[in-house]
This record gives sequence, structure tokens and C-alpha cells, in this order.
Amino acid sequence: MFDSNFFAEPRDLIYGALTGLVFGFLLQKGGVTRFQTIVGQFLMRDHTVMKVMFTAIIVGGIGIYGMVDAGVALKMHIKSATLWGNALGGVIFGVGMALLGYCPGTGVAALGDGSKHAIYGILGMIFGSALYAELHPWFKTHVLQVSDLGKETLASSTGISPWWFLAALAIGAILGFMRLERWELRRGRGVKTSAA
Repeated sequence: MFDSNFFAEPRDLIYGALTGLVFGFLLQKGGVTRFQTIVGQFLMRDHTVMKVMFTAIIVGGIGIYGMVDAGVALKMHIKSATLWGNALGGVIFGVGMALLGYCPGTGVAALGDGSKHAIYGILGMIFGSALYAELHPWFKTHVLQVSDLGKETLASSTGISPWWFLAALAIGAILGFMRLERWELRRGRGVKTSAA
């Protein structure tokens, strides 16, 4: 039924489980396991999700490229930049996240946090994954090969060091977060003033 390479080495499974537990813990502590937080982002009322995601991308990027520069051998599997496939997947992902109020990671973490309604979304994710696996040959031919740029990154396609992109992203995030904080404070004062 399964080939000999189906399961990873026990050590890798343990590392994966520990990483998943830490990730779920941080998601819960960051507040993104709550339905109201996710929906609040889509309604532009709560920017916690955007702040957590930008911070994770920047910290993860610094960690990965820092290890690469330090000579640590990493098995980085860069996916093909399939523009049409990414756009379609992003729309499906976004619609599902807006309807459910969770993404795959936050949905599982929310279940661990006690949100029993997340189970329906998790079952939907499993069903959707199985359906995609069955339809993958069709998608590979008709969707994934359209506008496929290959294994490109911003750094490899421009010849600019990834550190410049990370620096620009970090500066943009800091400035953006500061503006968001001011906007939220003004908006909060306006709500209190109008309610009084």
C-alpha cells in the first residue's frame, strides 16, 4: 500500500511534531486562533493577522538566509513560480479563509484551543486536498504550466541580494505597523466619541 519512502525518519517526525507544537502555541498566543481575529482582518477592523504574518515572514527569511550565509546546509525546495496556479490557489484559499474564519494552520490550532466548530473546516481541508490530489494531473496540464516562470525568487530573477528585499520588507512593515497603530488609535477615539 505505501512505499518504503512514504514516512519520514522518526527523528524528522519528532522534530516536525515539536516545531508544530511551538508554531501552534505561538499562533494561540498571537491571537490568530480566534475566529473574530481572522474575520476582523478581512473587515479591516483588526490587523493582528497581517502583523503576525509579516513578522513571521521577516523573521523566517532572516533565519533561513542567515543559516545559508553561515554555511548551514539547508534542503530548500523552491516551488515553481506558476503565476496562474498561484493566483487561482490564492483566490480559493482567500475565499475559504473568509468563509471559515481560519486558514489551515490557524484552523488546527483553533481546534487545539477548544474551538469545536473548526473541525468542519479541517474536514473540508482534508476533502479539498484529496480532491485536488485526484485532479492534479488535469491541473498540472491546464493550470500549473500556464505562466510558469520556473524556480524563481525575487533575488534570483533580479540578481539582487535577498538581504535587500528583507531589509525593504522589514522597513515597510515597521512603517506600516506604525501607521496602522495611529489609524487604529484615531478610529478607536472616534468610536468612543460617537458612542458617548
